[in-house]
Amino acid sequence: MEAKLLLDIHERPKRLWRWAVLSFQHVFAMFGATVLVPLLTGLPVGVALVASGVGTLIYIVCTSGKVPVYLGSSFAYIAAISVAYQANDSFSGAYVGLMAVGIIYVIVATVVRYVGSGWIKRLLPPVVIGPVIIIIGLSLAYVAIGSAGFDGESGWRVPLVAFITFATVVAVALIGKGFFRIVPFLIAILVGYVVAIAFGVVDVTAAFAGQRFFALPGFTFLGTYRLDFTAVLMFLPIAFVTIAEHIGDHTVLGEVTGKDFIEKPGLHRTILGDGLATFASAAMGGPANTTYGENTGVVAMTRVGSVYVTGLAAVFAISIGFLGYVQAFINSIPWAVIGGMTIILYGLIASNGVKVLVRARVDLSNMRNLIIMSTMLVIGLGGAMIPLNEAISLEGMSLAATAGIVLNLVLPRNGEEKQDVKA
Repeated sequence: MEAKLLLDIHERPKRLWRWAVLSFQHVFAMFGATVLVPLLTGLPVGVALVASGVGTLIYIVCTSGKVPVYLGSSFAYIAAISVAYQANDSFSGAYVGLMAVGIIYVIVATVVRYVGSGWIKRLLPPVVIGPVIIIIGLSLAYVAIGSAGFDGESGWRVPLVAFITFATVVAVALIGKGFFRIVPFLIAILVGYVVAIAFGVVDVTAAFAGQRFFALPGFTFLGTYRLDFTAVLMFLPIAFVTIAEHIGDHTVLGEVTGKDFIEKPGLHRTILGDGLATFASAAMGGPANTTYGENTGVVAMTRVGSVYVTGLAAVFAISIGFLGYVQAFINSIPWAVIGGMTIILYGLIASNGVKVLVRARVDLSNMRNLIIMSTMLVIGLGGAMIPLNEAISLEGMSLAATAGIVLNLVLPRNGEEKQDVKA
């Protein structure tokens, strides 16, 4: 059933204040999740905010202003960024890997334009995508437990702050109404921060000392990057998973707005915009960009699908990225608060992998599917590694994704499965 929008794609709100309010709703919807990625990985938060706004504007240009999408930081690459950092003690390899992801998006967009998108579904069916997403979430579980202080080595204050933050996310997500239900992580950050101050876990005076109203984000430039083939191999398989998520997000947004964005402006244009946005973000020192379900929720709730609104939201996000006090606040959020949120967040990522399997009705009584899934999970979570030479190796998520793709292509199917694939 088509949703009736109060404001269509190319229309502007008649009153400027309403335009601004609607745009800020999009900013708040993406804010909590977007700043979590740099907080968890160590990337500069101001750059992440600027990159999300710049990426959204790039996307709007690539899609000729026909899709009311906002791009924020992608959670899918958190583990890969962290591993790449640990390997080099810098983000140089991670940035190259993320730029390679942007290039893969551009290549895929070109192929889709001339060949179509059916090959993506054949290469990455749900039985492969689901386990990869599960691995992305569960591979970070130990980080969440350590940050939340549930490792038995952090006293009582840190676990208590983490628990209250966790409880806030749960409460808002379950009983929150309207817009509040869309931004549980943002509300949890604010509540957890106040509790952390009360328990002396964070020193506000020290956090904001010497800060200026305007502060240049910690941009990184191309000359500081180093080509790391192992990092690139680790990022590339995840790119195809996020492309599959990209298709799903645009399908859902189309259902909300009553339009077919896969057909017009075309999947090749939306993937191109997403890829160029990710490349630009990595080039300036930010995380990968991706479409945000939270912002689709804002469109559904307000029934306003105007590109003017998302475009203004992008301008607001860029402006916020240059505010020194905002950067100081985000950087001062204690790990106890982050840990409380990530217990839910990383679990939600893994649960989304299960959801992919359930929605696609993957038959887990089928031995072929069980072999693919079990192999991927053990390889991805067991720390498996295959060195290709002295400088390059396949490991973790990249190896698991590669194994899943290969197994899906070579393992024989029964007659019923062959018919499903052809369909």
